[in-house]
Amino acid sequence: MDIDLVFRIAAVGIVVAVLNQLLIRSDRPDQAMLVSLAGLVATMMLLVREISSLFDLIRTLFGFS
Repeated sequence: MDIDLVFRIAAVGIVVAVLNQLLIRSDRPDQAMLVSLAGLVATMMLLVREISSLFDLIRTLFGFS
C-alpha cells in the first residue's frame, strides 16, 4: 500500500466535507446527502481496487491458481 492512497482518500474526504457544509448551509440537505454518498462510493472504489491487487499478490505468493 502506498501513501498516495491515504492522500487520495483524505482529499476525497475534505472535498466531500466542504461541499456537504456548503450545501447544508444553502438549505439543500438532500443534495448534501447525495454528495456524501458519492464520496463514499468513490472511496470504496479506491479501496476495492487495492484489496483486489492484495488478493492477487497473495494468490501468486502462495501459488494458488
